[in-house]
Amino acid sequence: MDRQPLSRTCTMGLEAAIGNRHMPDAQIGKDRVSDIYRKIAPAYDLWAWCTERKARDRCLELAAIQDGEDVLEVAVGTGLAFERILQANPSGRNEGIDLTEAMLIRARKKAAKTGSTNYRLRIGDAYDLDFEERSFDVLINNYMFDLLPQRDFRAVLAEFARVLRPGGRLILVNMTEGERWYNRIWELVYRINPALLGGCRGVLLLPHVDACGFRQTKREYVSQWTFPSEIIFGVAA
Repeated sequence: MDRQPLSRTCTMGLEAAIGNRHMPDAQIGKDRVSDIYRKIAPAYDLWAWCTERKARDRCLELAAIQDGEDVLEVAVGTGLAFERILQANPSGRNEGIDLTEAMLIRARKKAAKTGSTNYRLRIGDAYDLDFEERSFDVLINNYMFDLLPQRDFRAVLAEFARVLRPGGRLILVNMTEGERWYNRIWELVYRINPALLGGCRGVLLLPHVDACGFRQTKREYVSQWTFPSEIIFGVAA
């Protein structure tokens, strides 16, 4: 099956799908992301436990990984999800990439503790995945799109679609717009200094996922310690 038409679908009709909803754009360029996360890597697990744990748990529930599947996690960070992927998929193929070596060092330590050997963790770029077309049954991505410029969403989603098999499951987690007044303190923090949030800001990704041709899509909202997250599920065409 030629995956190129999906990329075109991702480009066409996007504005209609999103409408006029305002989303703040990324304030930190890709060239600075690795340096920021190198600095915050030692404290990241504490931050994640306080603000991201519930959303990450739900991500893995929706992924419903079956032992023996081919699983890719893009932006593994310190390996909080990847460690659990290995536990769920001891007989399958597990690949993880991240932009920052300091985060990967911590992910490798967690992976080693599982006793698994059926995995690779390496530097990689979500914009240009070093994998063949239709290589994976599951693709997981946590807290990355909230770093990216909105103009790049469709290109990265098209790349995700390229490496997923038809029927493959996509699960994305991001910081999102808060539903309550107290959730919006994070928007204020971002406006004051984006680096305090690692460059993350609230995004609404579902219209982009729909516009890129994924099926059976759904969105769930989670707030933990006032920090708002969305979990997006979709199936590759």
